[in-house]
Amino acid sequence: MEKQKNMENTSEGNPWIKRIVLKITPPDLKDNTADVDRLVKVIKKVLATESLSVEFKLVQGLSKTMRKCDYNVCAILFEGPNCWHLIDIVPSANGESIYGLAVDLGSSTVVIRLMDLISRKTKDETSFHNPQIEIGTDILTRIHFTAQEGGLAKLQALIIERLNHEIDQLAKKNGISTGSIVGMSVAGNTTMTHLFLGLDPYWLCREPYIPVINKLDPIKSAEPGLKINPVAPVLVFPNVGSYFGGDLIAGILASGMTQSSDTSFLVDVGTNAEVVFGNSDWLMACAGAAGPALEGGVADMGMMAGPGVIDKVGIDPSTSEFKIRTIENQPPVGICGSGLIDLVAQFFLAGMIDLRGKYVTETCGDRLIEMDGIKQMIIVPSKDSATGQALTLAQTDIDGLMRSKAAMYTILTTLSNTVNIPLSEITRFYVAGTFGSYIDPQSAITIGMIPDLPLETYVPLGNTSLEGATMALMSSQAKEEMFRIRDRVTYLELNVNQEFMNLFSAAKFIPHTDRSLFPSVKERMY
Repeated sequence: MEKQKNMENTSEGNPWIKRIVLKITPPDLKDNTADVDRLVKVIKKVLATESLSVEFKLVQGLSKTMRKCDYNVCAILFEGPNCWHLIDIVPSANGESIYGLAVDLGSSTVVIRLMDLISRKTKDETSFHNPQIEIGTDILTRIHFTAQEGGLAKLQALIIERLNHEIDQLAKKNGISTGSIVGMSVAGNTTMTHLFLGLDPYWLCREPYIPVINKLDPIKSAEPGLKINPVAPVLVFPNVGSYFGGDLIAGILASGMTQSSDTSFLVDVGTNAEVVFGNSDWLMACAGAAGPALEGGVADMGMMAGPGVIDKVGIDPSTSEFKIRTIENQPPVGICGSGLIDLVAQFFLAGMIDLRGKYVTETCGDRLIEMDGIKQMIIVPSKDSATGQALTLAQTDIDGLMRSKAAMYTILTTLSNTVNIPLSEITRFYVAGTFGSYIDPQSAITIGMIPDLPLETYVPLGNTSLEGATMALMSSQAKEEMFRIRDRVTYLELNVNQEFMNLFSAAKFIPHTDRSLFPSVKERMY
């Protein structure tokens, strides 16, 4: 309910992409005002503006369109920083609505939402794997690839061509023309934004880690090669820096945390753990490498959430029997981040691992085997696995999670200490992304990944990048708030923060070297 309330409140307001119906007096011998001037005059009056820009491409066919419909037209416009811009002119008898696209431009998955800009309702949605994965699953590989001749152009073409294909399929499926898609908003991390725009990301990963641009006025869709209305504005979410991108700005917008005086956290776990701390008066943020172990990047059996992926685990304390749940109840193929956190939390509560995260041989029984000198716990026997092979969790996999969970908790405590606000005073802890949709806060508390707060403090928000992009597409107020958020964020660089390193060492135990920080965990130990 809270999530829905936040989304609705922030997306309310005047649209910045509009369609207005005009009945223009046709010219005659007594009034020989040019067609474009005639149109501009009426639009300015309706919008109560003195500034209106008309593309020459539109001028070329405008007279023919206006005469064909006896000067009864619909003008489609968008509001830029300093003036209104004409996107298109269509006959007012044309019953087709106008549409916009909100895009979550993820490095692994891209999601497109088709919005009806008149009814303000979602018309359709689709998602697909980012085709740039063929160059590299990680961001750094893609950045290095752009240094090759033609590398940047190829990476941009991969994403633009796939976007065009998916947009075309969406349009056909919903019986609309791509020309009626008259706006787009795009939220992605800084690197993905650069690759989408064809900007060189070379310096994003090299000192002093500087983007080509942080804030960009809307560009015309034709500029990056998008095949929607060629004059349609493309609103790209701004960055704060190399490691704080537009997807997190969109997340802050979607969470509504800037609309409250209460202090809250927003966490989005992907390739990195991105964390924002603040309220309506201030925002502090940082990013750290706490993500890969949680999104299938470390564990051999780890994978992104999908059918057959283990997302929930329980262990019977009396029989040590594993109770496993998979997404869509399909035979197990692997485990996602939330399932891995559940599993390790259950191991600890059952005494199968110690406070260092090391397997306890005498407690694990015959499920614990050794392969190539590394201890492995059989989670799913081969006979029950969809792959036909046993799904096992290696000691090295748990070690990776221990580092990730320590990094996450240390990021939170570093931010908390920096502004001198105890974690115990946090009123809301928003968890974004697929990770947030599946995670069990109690399990994350058990391993010492997040603070030991009342469970109702934790609020899953789902895909906040997509929600933020949708709100900015639909509302001029949300679009303006997006830029205000960007300008108010103070970024804390962890690489040079000595306190972070000191706190990190203490957090590499379950739940922590200071057990008093996690009183509820002791109560739940078997």
